[in-house]
Amino acid sequence: MNEPLAYTNGKTVPLSSVSISLFDAGFVLGTTIAEQLRTFGGKIFRLDDHLARLTASLEIIDVSISESPSRLAAVADELVDHNHALLETGDDLGLAILVSPGGSSGYRTSDNGGPTVILYTYPLPFRLWHEKYELGQKLVIPPTRQVPGACWPSALKCRSRMHYYLADRQAEALEPGSRALLLDTEGHVTEASTANVLLYRAGQGLISPPHDKVLPGISLAAAVEIVAQMGQPLTERDLTPDDLLAADEVFLTSTPLCLLPVVSVDGHPIGSGRPGQVFRRLINSWSDSVGLDIIAQAHRFADR
Repeated sequence: MNEPLAYTNGKTVPLSSVSISLFDAGFVLGTTIAEQLRTFGGKIFRLDDHLARLTASLEIIDVSISESPSRLAAVADELVDHNHALLETGDDLGLAILVSPGGSSGYRTSDNGGPTVILYTYPLPFRLWHEKYELGQKLVIPPTRQVPGACWPSALKCRSRMHYYLADRQAEALEPGSRALLLDTEGHVTEASTANVLLYRAGQGLISPPHDKVLPGISLAAAVEIVAQMGQPLTERDLTPDDLLAADEVFLTSTPLCLLPVVSVDGHPIGSGRPGQVFRRLINSWSDSVGLDIIAQAHRFADR
């Protein structure tokens, strides 16, 4: 079959045939647990870590699915094996794992079908970020704030992201080409939209917001491991926007793009205002660890 495959509620089917009920809680209430993964050379990056975070999120919302982590891993590997073969040599995939509670209580019938479980892949949209490796990413602090932990815990990886949507629209309106840097209600740095934040200061090493206040990013953990191998210390503490402006370098980490250099916040340059040497060392080490040149791949497949 020359069409990508997907998995939906116990069945492997052509991606084009996947459908979701309009009464699913994922639509009605936005209650979808989501994991976004990627491949390097056709191999899924840190699948076990993503499945562990998925399991933790399902426990938080008290939803049980019939698929065990090992079953989900087998399905993911099967889909990637088939779908990656449809790509040009050297290209890679994104992989989404979505779980919702199923039929919304407001529309539930006698047979709501239980939780919805979907896995699918897509060619990574390198065009969205490939230039950022060279030019850097601009951040803007918008009026929208991060969702407080009293609403849902930061460890919950979910698709309820209206605040990201609003924050990014506000950031783009304030400075075209930027993305949002979200603060908590006390004015401390939390995350960018869909990315963790790290800063580097000479003599201090890498500094992160406290991990219990932000999503436990899989790529953040990978970056921390690379930093440790480089002999750089990592500390966690509350950070203000002024801390970022005083940093020598600032980075974003997330699964599709791995690591991006931040060059400004609210129009004020970080360091020299250009991607720095620590970023280069980190992204080169990351490339070595996964067996391909992350930046070169993004440039090559930015325009499929």
